[in-house]
Amino acid sequence: MDAPAISVVCPAFNEEGNIREVVERTDRVLSGRSNHLPYEIIIVNDGSTDATLDVARGLIARYPAVRVVNLSRNFGHQLAATAGIDVARGDAIILIDSDLQDPPELIDAFLDRWQQGYDVVYAVRRSRKGESGFKVATAHWFYRLAQRWTSVPIPLDAGDFRLMSRRVADVLRQAREKHRFLRGLTSWAGFTQIGVQYDRERRHSGSSKYSLAKMLRFAIDGLTSFSEIPLRFATYVGFVVSCLSFVYAVVILALKFAHQNTPGYTSMMIAILFLGGVQLITIGILGEYVGRIYEQSKHRPLYVIDRIDDASTMRTAHVRTRSSLS
Repeated sequence: MDAPAISVVCPAFNEEGNIREVVERTDRVLSGRSNHLPYEIIIVNDGSTDATLDVARGLIARYPAVRVVNLSRNFGHQLAATAGIDVARGDAIILIDSDLQDPPELIDAFLDRWQQGYDVVYAVRRSRKGESGFKVATAHWFYRLAQRWTSVPIPLDAGDFRLMSRRVADVLRQAREKHRFLRGLTSWAGFTQIGVQYDRERRHSGSSKYSLAKMLRFAIDGLTSFSEIPLRFATYVGFVVSCLSFVYAVVILALKFAHQNTPGYTSMMIAILFLGGVQLITIGILGEYVGRIYEQSKHRPLYVIDRIDDASTMRTAHVRTRSSLS
């Protein structure tokens, strides 16, 4: 396993029912290619509370290409993926989720495009099985809003399932922002990029780890990481409200001088609640950006690795065990 040409990174959080199938199918694809490029399969255990880590370590004996990166706690999907990219040694790094909604068989097409000279090959979801209409609709509008608002051309309906060349991975290693949006960072890096369409499958087992709150946070991270438009939006709203307030004040004064102004509780409360709501929205937008500045200014590491296991470390551990028993 010296100098693998291909690295497959699989972040995993409570995926004990899926990780074995992911490795088997990925290994079958990579070992079956005609050029027989050396490869490694990196499983990043993101603080799982089930048997994911034990299952992953147990696969090393059967699949020597497997490396298991165990994080000290749960850091989240994007940082777990970042850890895998950082330790990957291949010339091509493939990022794939461990729930088998993204088929490992598509890696073949990724590698073909990479060998044609593309630096980034991303998977475009043609259909999404097993997902609610609400999730599909919100994802649809998020990608289109992100493409309109952000300063980088983020491909529509493309997730984190992608291949990136070594030079793209090196760019991502230099970008150490805490609130990461990897698909945006990959687009921001530039170089030659191409999409491959596929039909997303249902989850193999278990349930999605992305709740509505996590999806909303992820969407906010994506929009604020690559756009200042929310800040401008706050400015525009403030300007519009100021203009409307000025017009309203002129109308009130005109009615007063015409002796037709009848003070009322309703109009006063509407004005107070409207202005108060606008102020809270703008303060909240400012708070999102200030919070990111605060997090980044602490310069903490993005993640903490507990240990890395591979075929060599497992052999060493086995030898030590035999020595102690003898």
